[in-house]
Amino acid sequence: MNQIIKFTANRVWRTYQGGKLLDTIEGKETPEDSSFPEDWIGSTVQARNVGREHVTEGLAMVNDDDGQSVPFRDLLKRDQQYFLGSAKGSTRSLDDIPLVKYLDSATRLHFQAHPTRAFAQERLGLPRGKTEAYVILETRDDVSEPYIYAGFQRPPSREQLKEWIETQDIESIESCFDRIPVKPGDVFLLPGGRPHALGEGILMLEIMEPSDLAVRFEFERCGYVIPEQARFMDRGIETALDVFNFEPIPADKVDAEFRCLPKELTTDEQGNCLEELIGADKTSCFTVKRASVNGSFSRHEQAFFYGVVTQGSGTLRIGDEVTQLNRWERFFCPAGVSNFQYESEAGMSILECYPGNS
Repeated sequence: MNQIIKFTANRVWRTYQGGKLLDTIEGKETPEDSSFPEDWIGSTVQARNVGREHVTEGLAMVNDDDGQSVPFRDLLKRDQQYFLGSAKGSTRSLDDIPLVKYLDSATRLHFQAHPTRAFAQERLGLPRGKTEAYVILETRDDVSEPYIYAGFQRPPSREQLKEWIETQDIESIESCFDRIPVKPGDVFLLPGGRPHALGEGILMLEIMEPSDLAVRFEFERCGYVIPEQARFMDRGIETALDVFNFEPIPADKVDAEFRCLPKELTTDEQGNCLEELIGADKTSCFTVKRASVNGSFSRHEQAFFYGVVTQGSGTLRIGDEVTQLNRWERFFCPAGVSNFQYESEAGMSILECYPGNS
């Protein structure tokens, strides 16, 4: 088996519409929006879709050395030390693997909030919350002002929010937010507890803690009504309200709170550059880097990562093993591969998603 593991499409059903650009990436003849707007890249997490419990989705499948199709997470368990490496003196577990997705929105997503890790551990008995990050890749031509909502700029009281949720007064909920304009290349970090919604017409890479926990406090989008047990993580509204961080983030503090600016790590005379987009100073949940390749770029890393080619094409070389990389392709590089080389004559950009330091 090659040391670099490539992934095929792993589309997942969601409660909103999108995915036309993902169809295009997959080369489908008639791309269209549908209920499969996400591609979970190398996922070791199973999707939680109420009403679709009979469908196993979210888990990425790969071929093992015998040519058998197996869940990627089962392959990792065969040699966790090689694939995942160590942290703090012990072999990393599957809980250390970030969930990485392509997400392509045709409509504004539901208003939602995710629990912090502490909340998930203390109140839900689960190891991970859902801090998440967005790297904006493209926006649709027919959307003139793409945006996200993040944090309450004008927070309601707990009782006011409860009433608005129970009556589904979406206009009042939406009035608590300002639209935050986005463009390709922008990077945002949304900590657990912060209410948010992604606007329509955005293709992005989403990196998050490996869970599918969400408080969905808007119940209907595009004619689909979210089942009751899927709204508040199968808990009551009071538990759901405990998830929220009501601290205001005024407009002039939005960038400082949510936007991440690239930090140059290395560069050379050829124009090769490695940047840190999200580092340990922002979150302990994951790290995101961007490699810009011009010619030959030698790399040394000690942790596993998921790679996503966002611009150009080229190759990844490990000794005599050469893996072709084309735009939009996604792959896994094991922790046991410490030295490798990117090569591209025309230029190539790769997002690299690493585990956090906890």
